Amino acid sequence: MPPSILYDLSQYDLEKVAYGIDSIRDANPQRGDMEHLNAIIHLGPEGAIAFKDVRPDEFWVPGHVPGRPLLPGVVMIEAAAQLASFYTKVQQRWDGFIGFGGVDGVKFRQSVSPGVRMYVLVKLIRSRHGRITCDSQGIVNGNVVFEAQITGTRV
Repeated sequence: MPPSILYDLSQYDLEKVAYGIDSIRDANPQRGDMEHLNAIIHLGPEGAIAFKDVRPDEFWVPGHVPGRPLLPGVVMIEAAAQLASFYTKVQQRWDGFIGFGGVDGVKFRQSVSPGVRMYVLVKLIRSRHGRITCDSQGIVNGNVVFEAQITGTRV
């Protein structure tokens, strides 16, 4: 049975950018090939929704897998971690660097190829003692392509 999507995406304007790339860069230190979010669509007390446009010119395309490029799972998880970090710094108002503290319950449900928009969702589970944990998902064409629980740590 497929998992439930964390948010009812029909309730959001998925074309409306709440925070663009400059705002993401203000909160997150990743640059260049390691930037994996294009925009934040929603930010609220419960979590956040963003998107990543999966492009055919990304660094991984020639080698993962030649002739049939597939977005690496670690890049999907990194996109979720970057959204969780943005959420933590902007919504939860944590200062400093938020490090990647762990990932649990990872499931990859469908492959993702260049030319699609992947929505990245995070939902707060708990925040205490300098650690934050969020459920996360990637959604392409209404389908869950990955899910994981992301933990961030104040460094």
